[in-house]
Amino acid sequence: MSTPGPERTLARGIQRITATSMGPYQSAVIRIGFSATYLLFLLREFPHRHEMYGPDAPWRWDMAHQLISSNQAFTTLMWSDSAVWFEVVYALALVAAALLMVGWHTRAMSVLFMAGVLSLQNRSIFMGDGGDNVIHLMAIYLVLTRCGQVWSLDARRARRSAAEDPRTGGVAGPLLWVAFGAVLCGATVTGSLGGTAWLPVFFWILWIGHGAWWAVNRYAPRSEPRTLLDVIANLTHNATLVVIMAEVCLIYATAGWYKIQGGRWQDGTALYYPLNLDYFTPWPGLSSLLASSGVMVMVLTYATVVVQVAFPFTLFNRRVKNVLLVVMICEHAGIALLLGLPFFSMAMIAADAVFLPTVFLVWLGGRVVLGRDRLLRRRGKVPGPRDGADAEPVEGPGAEDREAPRHRDGEGHTLVG
Repeated sequence: MSTPGPERTLARGIQRITATSMGPYQSAVIRIGFSATYLLFLLREFPHRHEMYGPDAPWRWDMAHQLISSNQAFTTLMWSDSAVWFEVVYALALVAAALLMVGWHTRAMSVLFMAGVLSLQNRSIFMGDGGDNVIHLMAIYLVLTRCGQVWSLDARRARRSAAEDPRTGGVAGPLLWVAFGAVLCGATVTGSLGGTAWLPVFFWILWIGHGAWWAVNRYAPRSEPRTLLDVIANLTHNATLVVIMAEVCLIYATAGWYKIQGGRWQDGTALYYPLNLDYFTPWPGLSSLLASSGVMVMVLTYATVVVQVAFPFTLFNRRVKNVLLVVMICEHAGIALLLGLPFFSMAMIAADAVFLPTVFLVWLGGRVVLGRDRLLRRRGKVPGPRDGADAEPVEGPGAEDREAPRHRDGEGHTLVG
């Protein structure tokens, strides 16, 4: 049997990345993980929201306005110093995180989620930690991904209307588009989007692109412009997934190499001291027990450094990568438990999910749906159709090669993979 030539291999590769949205399950886990992390964070800090980001914050509104005037950061909280406006922005950030988590009109909610994250974090820049920085970046990346293909209300709506005319749809999407357009026009006219030239252009490209997508899908669903929009969306999605993977590798690589150069990580004091600080000891007895063992402190210290430095190099071996991935997830779970940093750990675990095997994610989704069905049967309810958990595994980061099945994305459009 003759092997395919380089031209044929190149053509197959181009066809694969233009006609397929890679890693639908990985992108769905990232969507759910980061939106759930930020939602829980906003709910936990709800009683303290005024002291953190609102009118009672030590970093006063005029101080934030002066800084943002120089660095041109984006935040809607600089549009007004009214307490009512702050409550509106905080409430919208909560709603956007909840709706993005369940996958309701993911394209619109991802933009609103990004605006909420940037608005709150840029209002009080000294309130964040490493986990907030990761959420900051991932909120921007999620806008460019097709993260509602599976495990979302959009995917369920698309399956239920699969037998109907694809041009039919609800009014929620157009209404959201009109509302966002009105806000965007007002912000552009008043110059409230920030001084950088790329940000207003970015928002306008998103708004025009979503409108063009809806119009072409409604009036010319099988035309060449429809195919072109699919290709652009797939290329953007796939490129963004690569950027997310590179970002995670960069985080671990830089953290590991900096630890190697520091003397505190070589002698174990970098872990020993936090275990004896009241601020990082939600379970003082457990922290004291662990800190009393010099061998355990040294093992955990060196294991952390080795795993972080080695992880980017293990991507070339699936089995070793999966083992280290489990170790890192356990490490972040331990940080949440021992050091009292749950949201940092949740953010990093959600970022690590981009490397989880598709077969495992499909299996996990099946178990979740099975548990839901059993719970509904006990309550005497008839379970509804499975929300993407029974779909065939598709090719994505960490998945074995297989033919990608056809399914419908979060907006009801037929895709491959």
